[in-house]
Amino acid sequence: MPHASPAPPPSRTAASKGAFAAVDLGASSGRVMLGQVRDGSVALEEVHRFPNRPVRVLGTLHWDVLDLYRGVLDGLRAAGAASGVGPDGVASVGIDSWGVDYGLLDADGTLLGNPVHYRDARTQGMPAEVEKVLPAAELYAHTGIQRMPINTLYQLAAAREDSRLRAARQLLLIPDLISYWLTGQRGTELTIASTTQLIDPRTRDWSPVVTDALGLDRGLFPPLRTPGGGAGQLRDDVLAETGLTGPVPVTAVGAHDTASAVAGVPAQGSRFAYIATGTWSLAGVELTSPVLTEESRAANFTNELGVDGTVRYLRNIMGLWLLQECLRAWEAQGTPQELDALLEAAAEVPGLRSVVDAGSAEFLRPGRMPQRIADACRRTGQPVPRDPAETTRCVLDSLALAHREAVFDARRLSGQDVETVHVVGGGARNALLCRLTADACGLPVVAGPVEAAAYGNVLVQARTATAVTGPLGALRTLVRSSVRLRQYAPTGDHSAWEQAAARIRTEARTDAGTDTRMDASTDTGTDVRTDVRSGTHKDAPCGGPQPKDGREASCA
Repeated sequence: MPHASPAPPPSRTAASKGAFAAVDLGASSGRVMLGQVRDGSVALEEVHRFPNRPVRVLGTLHWDVLDLYRGVLDGLRAAGAASGVGPDGVASVGIDSWGVDYGLLDADGTLLGNPVHYRDARTQGMPAEVEKVLPAAELYAHTGIQRMPINTLYQLAAAREDSRLRAARQLLLIPDLISYWLTGQRGTELTIASTTQLIDPRTRDWSPVVTDALGLDRGLFPPLRTPGGGAGQLRDDVLAETGLTGPVPVTAVGAHDTASAVAGVPAQGSRFAYIATGTWSLAGVELTSPVLTEESRAANFTNELGVDGTVRYLRNIMGLWLLQECLRAWEAQGTPQELDALLEAAAEVPGLRSVVDAGSAEFLRPGRMPQRIADACRRTGQPVPRDPAETTRCVLDSLALAHREAVFDARRLSGQDVETVHVVGGGARNALLCRLTADACGLPVVAGPVEAAAYGNVLVQARTATAVTGPLGALRTLVRSSVRLRQYAPTGDHSAWEQAAARIRTEARTDAGTDTRMDASTDTGTDVRTDVRSGTHKDAPCGGPQPKDGREASCA
């Protein structure tokens, strides 16, 4: 498998050509971050945060996308008014969000109803229906994407009898819909398009094999944009609404938030794995071409497209959702836990006493999480956690073990060497999880930045504006110079992790016939800020508050 060569240092100006507004939309909130390149580093500031509240109407769960758009406008107004924006004003806007969800436009460009939420039950059973016309192995060979019912492909299959789909003339994914309203220009950014299961990663274009097999009109899918390209300019009415001085271009960034997060990984060279952590963990490697083998499909790896022609070869892992649900359960029982104290107590519990399969479907649903973890330990003959500290240690050991298996499998299936593991996103603040991940992988872990997606978004804009130049590796050099990183060296007996992994593999084989293993066909059924592909997860309680000015919190 070819690897990207190390990048030279970036060529950059002493001060930015204005400030860059990064619109980052998540499943329970959105925010606008303001970024500036100055003296060889990037300064980030959160200028506005707003809720994203799904609404259930007549039994269907929708996004309130107009309210979301209003939050974007308010955020752009706040960006223009920020004290540090400077005389050059807002130089560009970039938008990233969760994947798979979309809006439909009629012949006049009018939205045909609020977009349906990916957690809506309409896609139940759709993967099996699609496989009647396009078998799973053939579908993977053409798209390289995991079999997940939330994917746009299965949403469209579920909507095939919907009058809105029949009336639609174009489909826009969420960040592209917001961009259209801001600019009046339509298009679909490639990294977000790759989450649909309708893109061929070899051609980096819409797959005619998939669209034709499902009877989808190819005209429904707009022309593709690549990160760094233009997406239009803010309309006059938007300038008036936000108080910005035009012209203000909208720049196509890695519109899938994980694509922006991976672009913001402060790696040196190509021999690294990344774990974008939060409610879910996205663990994998960066490649220059997809892995479309049957072994890759069976291992639940996905090939999503990244910035600068890269491929994000990764596995979705049940992240800190397990701990979040435990915290909710303990609070509901009247025994709330203070997170920092809980993590300190968990660090004193003997390691690998009990581990569970973080890929098991039994942990996907909300509610009773401590009891379900205890039941899993009891069923597998392991000591049952007796208190919150032991339960927390079980969760973090299990997640570190899942990180290990994903990194090892990614290396084995892709042929990519891995010398360092980068942990970005909210979990980078959790020192115990970072240390356990280093021990489990037997590799050094570099933790940070928490705001990797915002850095990736801003730097793609800055490069387009020539505030910085150079390839992806050069942008990562800027990230390294902008944040405080924490390094964790592997310690302890590595064989203990292999023995624990063997226990999990044995359990997975035992459960294979009872459908408790989380394969890619299981929905989340949750209502927290997460997308199964998203690595940014700003709202996860991962250990320690996040500074509003975008500076990195220490993992200590």
